[in-house]
Amino acid sequence: MNEGESILKKRGVGYACMIYGTGYGNGFPDESRAAAELSSDGKVIVFVEATDVGQGAKNIMRQIAGETLNMSVEDIVIKNINTSYMMDSGTAAASRQTYNTGNAVLNACKKLRESIEHTGIEDKKKAFSFMIDNSIKTREEGYFKANTTSVNLETGEGNPYWPYTFSTNKVVVEVDDETGKVDVIEVIACHDSGKIINPLMAEGQIEGGAAMGIGYGIMEEVIFNKGIIKNQNFNDYIIPTSKDVPKVNVIFVEETEDSGPYGAKGLGEPSMISTAPAIINAIYDAVGVRIYDLPASPEKILRALADKRKKHE
Repeated sequence: MNEGESILKKRGVGYACMIYGTGYGNGFPDESRAAAELSSDGKVIVFVEATDVGQGAKNIMRQIAGETLNMSVEDIVIKNINTSYMMDSGTAAASRQTYNTGNAVLNACKKLRESIEHTGIEDKKKAFSFMIDNSIKTREEGYFKANTTSVNLETGEGNPYWPYTFSTNKVVVEVDDETGKVDVIEVIACHDSGKIINPLMAEGQIEGGAAMGIGYGIMEEVIFNKGIIKNQNFNDYIIPTSKDVPKVNVIFVEETEDSGPYGAKGLGEPSMISTAPAIINAIYDAVGVRIYDLPASPEKILRALADKRKKHE
């Protein structure tokens, strides 16, 4: 035991599993569009109205295009443009961009590849000139619509989502009996998100999701008073810092999804879902109290421990 470490700390282990359906679901129109265009310098421009909010969508689209066209990603140019130029690719939501928009990019690039191959010219610059001279399209468009249906409430039949992402998280915590404070010691995150297109970005996504799950599980709480948020700043709305988040060990179970671009599925929201319930289970394993109202703050844990002692008096 380290100097100053409380002898009242109890260690617990918790697990939680998750299933998450990619996309809007329930038959709601979930469409994506993209276009691929060969330019005079031999590069391919991919036009895609898919917002990159930091999750790395642009890089993923470049990789999908490069793989499909058998080109270096350095020769793929992504242009995020507005809907005055082309149709929408859908929102950066519901963990749908890699699967839905990735499929639209894949379909556009397949068509363009076939047009280029039809010329019989390997050099992309020369192929461009040939295509222009012979009135062959240098731009192709791709479309993808998720195959979901609403659920029949009487029979339970339907296809509300497709595909599904799965994860299981293991969390180890230490709970201080005296203060109620919870420290997360270890997180192991095991994910089936299909074929991982960019492992480094995917690991970062899961690490960030685990950090968010820690905040959701034991720290973050919006406090209202007569409809007004009272803790509007980071001095009283507590979020995890680097000191609160342990190393996250990421394991990928790459079960290929046949309908996904190169076997990929969604990963965004699933990255955080399993962490908080695993923390709650670990707290129960450590001190025998179940917290149902998140976050599991020290005050709530101490109150639950006091109630537990009263029941045994």
